This record gives sequence, C-alpha cells and structure tokens, in this order.
Amino acid sequence: MILRLFNTLTGQLDALEPADGKALRMYACGPTVYDYGHIGNFRTFLQVDVLRRFLRLIGMPIRHVMNITDVDDKIIRNSLEAGIPIGEYTARYVDAFFEDMEALRIERPEQIARATEHIPQMVALVEKLAAAKAAYKTEDGSWYFRLAAFPAYGKLSKKDLSGMEDGARVDVDEYEKDSARDFALWKATKPGETSWETAIGNGRPGWHIECSAMAMEYLGESLDLHAGGEDLMFPHHENEIAQSETATHKQFARHWMHVRFLLVDGRKMSKSEGNFYTPRDLLLKGYKASAIRLALIAVPYRRPFNFTFDSLVDATNAIGRLRTFRARLTAGAFTVGANQAIQGAAKKAQTDYRDALANDLNTAEALAAIFEMVREANTVMDRGLFRLSDRDAVLAVLKDFDAVFDVIEDRDAEPTRRALEWAKESSRMEDVAPELLAAQSLTDEEIELLVAERTAAKKARNFARADEIRNELAEKGVVIEDSKDGVRWKRK
Repeated sequence: MILRLFNTLTGQLDALEPADGKALRMYACGPTVYDYGHIGNFRTFLQVDVLRRFLRLIGMPIRHVMNITDVDDKIIRNSLEAGIPIGEYTARYVDAFFEDMEALRIERPEQIARATEHIPQMVALVEKLAAAKAAYKTEDGSWYFRLAAFPAYGKLSKKDLSGMEDGARVDVDEYEKDSARDFALWKATKPGETSWETAIGNGRPGWHIECSAMAMEYLGESLDLHAGGEDLMFPHHENEIAQSETATHKQFARHWMHVRFLLVDGRKMSKSEGNFYTPRDLLLKGYKASAIRLALIAVPYRRPFNFTFDSLVDATNAIGRLRTFRARLTAGAFTVGANQAIQGAAKKAQTDYRDALANDLNTAEALAAIFEMVREANTVMDRGLFRLSDRDAVLAVLKDFDAVFDVIEDRDAEPTRRALEWAKESSRMEDVAPELLAAQSLTDEEIELLVAERTAAKKARNFARADEIRNELAEKGVVIEDSKDGVRWKRK
C-alpha cells in the first residue's frame, strides 16, 4: 500500500516513498521550549504521530528526527528575567513536553535533536554559505543570509515577495543588514545573553539555521519529508530551503507536509482572549488524555480544526463506545462458527480504514469506517447471530485501528494523576474541576468493593441501597454500566 500525501511544494497529492528504497527520512519541527506546549502545537505533533504510525502499519521503515529549540529570543529574555541560565530555564519545559507527549501517546522520534547541542554543525553551515558568497557579516558580528543569492525563494509558500523591498521596516530586534529581505543566520552577543565562542564569532544561532543543520546532520543533504505546522511555512521553512539548497545545490526536501491551524470556538487561540489551553489545562478540567488525543486527530490534518469543549465530549463518547464494544467482544460467550455478513463487514472496514488513511491521512473517513463496523457487529450480537470467528475478525480490525489512533486501551489514570501533581506543585489547584478531585478520592479497590456491594444488594432486591451506591459513585466521578455481559465501571 502506498500513502499519497499532499505535498505543499508541488501542490498535489504525491506518493510518499523513501528515495533510497529503504527507510523514509523524515524531519518534523518540534517545540520551542520557552513555555508549556498548547493544544495547537500538539495538534501538529499528533498528526505527525498519525503519519508515522500509519507508515509503520503498512510496513514502511522510518527515520524520524524532531528538533527541540532550546535557545531563541524568548528563551533568552525569559531566562534573563528569571535570573537563571537558559539550560536551567528550559529544562522544566523540556521535561513537561515529554510528559505531555507520553500523556497523549505520541511516539518518540528515532532522534531528538536539541539546538544547543549542535552549535558546531550550525557554524559549519554558516561558513559554507559564507564561502559561497551567500552569507555576510555585519559590523556588530552578526551573520545574514543574502536572499538575492537564492532566486527561487518563495517556491514553497507561493508568496508574492515583490513588496519586500530594500529599506522596508524590519523588526526592532534585527541587527543592521544589507537588505530588509535578508535573514539572520548567527546573532552577535548582546550584554548578558547566552553565547558561544566560535570560528564565526561570539554569539548564538538564528532560528532557521538550527533546523537545516540538524536535519542534514542526521538525514543527509536531501530529505524525503519535512513536516510542521502551517504557521512555519513562511518564513521558517522558506528560509530552511534557501540556506540548505544554496549550501548543497541539492533539493532540501522532496515532500512538505503542513498541518492546518487550530481555532478555539472560531477564534484564534491567545491568552489575551482567555481561550488558551494546554493539554494540562484540559486534564485539570476533567477530560481524559485519550479524548484530547482523539479530538485533535479526528479532523484531518489539512483541514482547519475548530476546537470546542463539545468536541472533547464527542471524543469521550466515541472512545466510551469503542471500549464498551471491545469489552463486549472479549467478555461474550459466542458459538463456534462464522457469520459471513460480519466477516464481510470486518474485511470492508479494514479496507476502507486503510484506504482512508492512505488517501492523505483522512482520519475522519477512517473513523467512519470503524464505527460502521461497530454498529453492524452490535446489531448482530443483539440478535444472537455473532460467532466466535467473527470476534477474531473484528478484534483484528480494532487492532489495526488502535495501532494508529491508540485510544481504546485505557491508560488515562496516569496522565490525570500527573496533572494533579503538577497542579499542586504549580499552585494551580483552584483550576482543578471539583468532580475530578472527587473521582480521585476513591481507589480502584474501594470502587470494586462498592460495585460488589451494589451487585449483592440487587440480588437481595435491596434496590434502595443499590441506587444509593450508584449515586454515591456518580457524585465521585465513577459511572456504573450494567449490561447482559456484566457490570463495568469507569471514571468520568
């Protein structure tokens, strides 16, 4: 099976295949660790996770590199204000990022590249550009890329750059340069800033040079795929192309994947709007990590996603339906044999599911295929016509599904526990939903005892006590589900 993925560079669906016929060499822009990552960031990381998981499902080896930008203007400014070195300042946000990745079940790339650990590679790239007359040094010791040296600039974003004329206004933090269009490769040290003493002078790297240097260090001079958020297309990815291709005279990346923007209730997410959310914020509101994951990947990556709390409720309900269905499959006692209608439904679901993801990672259609199978299987089970071989066929489809979506297995307790610990350490307990605190007040063992007592009360026809226990558990965020396959419980 071949995955056809939209290529921003060509503007069409292109087959995604490794140039060397071996492992796909993929670079994805990671976080800038000046603060906790927000759900817009994690939508991109999750969609890239869907990509890598599907590639592995269809048998394609991957060499995936992700950077961590641990030095930039915001990091330096914030660390100076805090009065601590940048390494100490960024450490907590790096740790938090990996913890959030784990909570959202995002697989770690094969290589994590931290900017501060690759200064020599960045310096070597600047030197190469200087030798090609594409980089120049200003009087203060900064280095800039001469955009006039790369006539193809703008080929990725398809932007009309004719308005960017020499002498145009530049950002206040930019150093003096020859042209307004030129961008920083290396920034000379300012008083109090973190810096490195190198062959090109004392200073620190510009943002764009970091990704080019680290991508080529681990994946070679020409990549199979470069991925990132839509906001990085210009100027970051354009600048990566310009400096990399000028240095190597090779195509930097054959395929570019960009994840579209996330809005919140139809508006741009920002702290000033009061609609800025991190995964931790949502966990403290009582939502499960699995629901956050599903909500952020259910809408295909090439569509803008309007995040609402209703979308989290929908994701929660969808996961509950899948978990209940799988529990019904595993707990049910089925007659030996096979129902050809279900066998066909399972085969169709698996085909439709894989085809949807192979067609530009259409997660919405992939989900629809799975839920159609769930509907048909539940109907057949209700009629008593579901057979033992049908269970095996349907479970195989669910295994394929969860290899990519990874939401059926219930591993939500640990992310919630960690979020509560973080809230305590960060003096954020006022942000914790009351029902979440109530749900955490009971251990699993205490819940099991109450459920057993309720079952005994029902058998003794003491329905008042049974209802009392159900209500008590509900008040503490525990839901009891009665079915013909037995009694199940779950935390809200």
